[in-house]
Amino acid sequence: MAPTDHDPLLVLRQSISSSQAFIPSASADASAPEVPLSQATHLQFTGLSLSLPIDSPTRFISSDKPVDLRSIYFAWLNRELAIPEYNASATTLNDALAANGSSGKVQNLGFIERLDLITWLEGASEESEYIKPLAGDASAAAAGAAPSSKTGAAALAAQARSGKGTIDPRLASVYDGERRMGDRNTVLRGIKPTDFSHVRKLAIPFIQKKSQSSSAIGSTQSLSINQKGPSRRPDPIILLSPSASSLLRMSNARSFLEDGKFMPPDAGASTASMLHVQRIIPSIDPNRPMRFILVEGSEQFKPEYWNRIVAVFTTGQTWQFKNYKWSNPNELFKHTMGVFVGWRGELAPDNIRGWGHRVMSTSVDRWRGEDDVASRFRDKEVVEYIWKSIEMNMRSKGWRKDAAPTSI
Repeated sequence: MAPTDHDPLLVLRQSISSSQAFIPSASADASAPEVPLSQATHLQFTGLSLSLPIDSPTRFISSDKPVDLRSIYFAWLNRELAIPEYNASATTLNDALAANGSSGKVQNLGFIERLDLITWLEGASEESEYIKPLAGDASAAAAGAAPSSKTGAAALAAQARSGKGTIDPRLASVYDGERRMGDRNTVLRGIKPTDFSHVRKLAIPFIQKKSQSSSAIGSTQSLSINQKGPSRRPDPIILLSPSASSLLRMSNARSFLEDGKFMPPDAGASTASMLHVQRIIPSIDPNRPMRFILVEGSEQFKPEYWNRIVAVFTTGQTWQFKNYKWSNPNELFKHTMGVFVGWRGELAPDNIRGWGHRVMSTSVDRWRGEDDVASRFRDKEVVEYIWKSIEMNMRSKGWRKDAAPTSI
């Protein structure tokens, strides 16, 4: 099979999941040795005996442009780096590419794009708002809306494998021998066409009643209209305080917000510049958990990211908001809610109290070591209180099951 028949993203993901090596090389020969990325013309997938051009465009879209394989490989290679180190490494590589006379350049991905890409490559997520579906998958979905000219389970198997290569002829013959199951079209139609137009007349009163109820919601719904159409709902963002005095940092935020257990921020070292937690938000999507992106800084924010902010954790130090879209805390907390986490029994800082009801003040019991289990039962109560407030804020801003607000 020619290299053009292989999707670079799927090949890379498959190699990662099966722990097969892939290296940059200066030749299309599958046995070529590894070279620095600045000198590479191809990416060799040794386990697959496959070579793909390093500048091959992929289905990952950033700034309305396909990201090339070099940039995808670079992002995976430097997935553990914090944002400043990642940007510095990209600049160094671009300088080396220019010095070697190459017109190629690493496309610098935003922190949310990087997180989404790495999560998908690792297999932790089956969908990404930045990855276009394969053309075969789109055509298969369209074919499913009409009766297929193929018969039996073989047709379903062929549709399911669209864009993933041809099905084995022997397997196809097995599928053809299976009992054919009807789809919604054959079940409704039977052996001759049936006119269901009378059903529409019966449904009109119910449709009109639903439309009247929907119009009463009015302004709340208008906030959550997704201008880009039926794309996947973006992930909401929570900003943490980068202050060393904050009780909630990247090192302990997941255990606190996901598991309801507070650990001191210095108990586990973390170099991650972003992470995600999952949580069911019943009033928005009761059937599947929402993924929340946690980050301490907004340096790599695109303008539209600010519409996805659902909470800002703060210690009350105003320098935290210096690079925010709204650097004045009184203005910031008109657009989103603030959260302060302090020690139980201690007063919140003057700034927190001065910002009023827009910043909720919570407290946890002091940490007395791993053996002090008895005092940690109240952590879950605090976490549930925080999530309930975040949920109310999201609903008021227009978050829906299939859309995020266009402004907050």
